Amino acid sequence: MQIAFIGYGNVGAPLADQLQRLGHAVTLATSDPASDTVRKALARNPALALAAPADAVQQAEVVFLATPFQANAAAIGPLSNALAGKVLVDCSNPVGPGLTHGLNSVESGAERVQQLAPAARVVKAFSIYGYENLDAASRPAHAVKPAMLYCGDDSGAKATVGGLITALGWDAVDVGGLDQSLALEHMTLLWIRMVRAGGASPYLTWGALRQGVTA
Repeated sequence: MQIAFIGYGNVGAPLADQLQRLGHAVTLATSDPASDTVRKALARNPALALAAPADAVQQAEVVFLATPFQANAAAIGPLSNALAGKVLVDCSNPVGPGLTHGLNSVESGAERVQQLAPAARVVKAFSIYGYENLDAASRPAHAVKPAMLYCGDDSGAKATVGGLITALGWDAVDVGGLDQSLALEHMTLLWIRMVRAGGASPYLTWGALRQGVTA
């Protein structure tokens, strides 16, 4: 699968690395191939490709948005037409002052992303934990497979993203339409309050236990 990354810092870089090692063609969208973030991502995996943002998105089937939320408008705006029909995985979170929701819980960040790229097939995923859990090399083994919750309005896009989640070693849990993304963003805030502010382990993850289902 052709996959592009807009943003490849603490969240995007480990996901890009793992997806490339699973056999996908992964490209980092960059206007500055000499940037520090590009250098660090390539140090992790030199097989990652580089391309100008419009070219990277145009060639991709799936695009990961892993930028700080406040950078989303600037990152997506020039690419709105190129994103038409693409699966756009929103990994970002609007976090406001005092660990509040950055959009005052009036709308979700993912819904705002959908507004910025109205013809994209947006799926909220890889957003409910800190970056530590996204690096398979450092993530400890759990007795229960950790859950990755995701949501979106396009069933085909969700099937694609659910498959990637499973391939990356998570229990893929589809929680419904994109309107559920606000709930996921509040889960993120809960995680941040427990871990970053409360001192819990950064490897804290959620599990989905299904009655009557055995592994």
